[in-house]
Amino acid sequence: MTQPRSQSPAASRKSAQGAVPQTIRDLIFTLLIPIAVLSPNLLSSGFSFADLFGGGRVGNVRAYLAAALIPVAYVAWDLLKNRNVSPVALLGGAGALVGGALAFWYVDGFWYAVKDSARSYLLGLAFLISAGTRLPLFRIFLDTASLSESPEKRSLMQRALGDPAIHRAIANATVVFALVDIVSGLVNSFVNYQRVTAEFGSDAFNAQVAEVNAVMRLPSMGISLLGVGIAFWLLHRAAVARFGPGASLFDPSTLAGRLD
Repeated sequence: MTQPRSQSPAASRKSAQGAVPQTIRDLIFTLLIPIAVLSPNLLSSGFSFADLFGGGRVGNVRAYLAAALIPVAYVAWDLLKNRNVSPVALLGGAGALVGGALAFWYVDGFWYAVKDSARSYLLGLAFLISAGTRLPLFRIFLDTASLSESPEKRSLMQRALGDPAIHRAIANATVVFALVDIVSGLVNSFVNYQRVTAEFGSDAFNAQVAEVNAVMRLPSMGISLLGVGIAFWLLHRAAVARFGPGASLFDPSTLAGRLD
């Protein structure tokens, strides 16, 4: 089978540079634009999207819905544009749709704090339940990582994933990921409950939601990455214990000759 040619340094630099705009677009459409739409006094200019949308409670509700639905539209557009049907991308798309649907649940106070973390709770619960089945959901990360591998390496990966010891490790990793995601949701709910205290549909409510969105983005990402890191460590430790030093589920070539 013909092996793909390695990229030249110039091509590699171009690929690296191409990754930056995607990250910036994600930040713009999922954080910066929603915050701007929610702001009752954008950059102290006196401009407000709520006023543009009709003003008063009606304008504020419309601005809130726009801020919630813009990330959903962006994720849907990105999936269709790139034709990305990997399990991880579809999982992210499903989460965005849940968030978009919940935007029409007009609540404040305690229930808003619950609603804003609902995706974390639902995702964590789904992963937690799957840990006791034949297909723990954390496996989708491993399956997705192997999509670019050759058929031979993918075969090695699938055989390794079918090993009982590795299956138990995947189940444990799934539980860890689920619990960390639920903890992330609880932290987010607590912060929202403390800071988003105004009545739904008011200028103050939208401003408080924008503030919490900005404050919680990095901590939420950090907590999620911690969960993924612990889960990957569990899988690495299990692979070494089962197949010997140097074995890695993330590099199928290291499994050659080690599988029964």
